[in-house]
Amino acid sequence: MLSQVILFLLDTVLGAFVYVVMVRFYLQLFRAPFNNPVSQFVVAITRFAVNPLRKIIPGLWGMDLATLFLAWLTEVVLIWAIIMVGGGGVILGLNVLPMLAFLAVVRLLKVSVQLLIGAVFIQAILSWVNPYSAGAPVLDCLTRPFLGPVRRFIPPIAGVDLSPLVIFVICELVLMAPIAMLETIAPRLML
Repeated sequence: MLSQVILFLLDTVLGAFVYVVMVRFYLQLFRAPFNNPVSQFVVAITRFAVNPLRKIIPGLWGMDLATLFLAWLTEVVLIWAIIMVGGGGVILGLNVLPMLAFLAVVRLLKVSVQLLIGAVFIQAILSWVNPYSAGAPVLDCLTRPFLGPVRRFIPPIAGVDLSPLVIFVICELVLMAPIAMLETIAPRLML
């Protein structure tokens, strides 16, 4: 019972932190505006951990590698903690490190796809309810690289943009096939 509570708290706190750190990474990668409340909130929450890492890990080709490393490291710690608490304190040896590292990368890919689904969904809802909200420019920057190519092939039909539905289907297929396959490969790295 106590282990379930600990697992829930770990997954909630560290998992949510990974999502926020990945949002920060994508905000910087896609050059989203930082003068709105959404971006400022994300930067304020992650500043304590990202700024010290930036002194050690430089950016590369417009990517904030310190932020990406922080998300990866948090995932490694989360997976390790889940194994330790859920497995009854199994001693982890050096042979488990490649599995942890690989599984953390796979989980970051999964988080990225889930963030895209969430951003497209929120943007679609906001476009109907309040297209001029403070978060609209941020969501547009995050989703434009994905929705733009789809819109070239499937233009709006009678004023209805179907590109979010296509993105949802593609993202779900990515989650179901390659990412699920990679998640099953990770435990084999322990052997």
